Amino acid sequence: MDRMDQAILSRLRRDGRMSNARLAQAVGLSPSACLRRMRELESQGVIRGYTAIIDEPTPGETIVAIVQITLERQTDDVLRRFETALRGCAEVRECYLMAGMTDYLVRVEASSVADYERLHTEVLSRLPSVTRIQSSFAIRNVLRPARG
Repeated sequence: MDRMDQAILSRLRRDGRMSNARLAQAVGLSPSACLRRMRELESQGVIRGYTAIIDEPTPGETIVAIVQITLERQTDDVLRRFETALRGCAEVRECYLMAGMTDYLVRVEASSVADYERLHTEVLSRLPSVTRIQSSFAIRNVLRPARG
């Protein structure tokens, strides 16, 4: 990956919906050369997909829980099975594999404390190899990622 590829990625991070023509102009390439580089970045797995970032619901609509999950062990098979199962949980908004005391840090949204209790009991605690769940509830969002 060279500086041109990095420039393309930088622009796409800020605006993933940017047209190829606008992207090409921004990084100083012809549209065909820019598209060729993007396709190569996609085929290499550097660009894994495109997504829409949806604004947070207004206060009172949902509660946010930050959940620390510890697994019985960290083998490739255990991590893969856990991550595959977690991807099927619609309430999960973010998940990070961590170094330190817990294995995963997960941000979930629920409609109420009772809904989170259902999620905890029926989903999170039944994920493969989970041995410990520690939940904290967000009071308010103080800092959001910057937008384009």
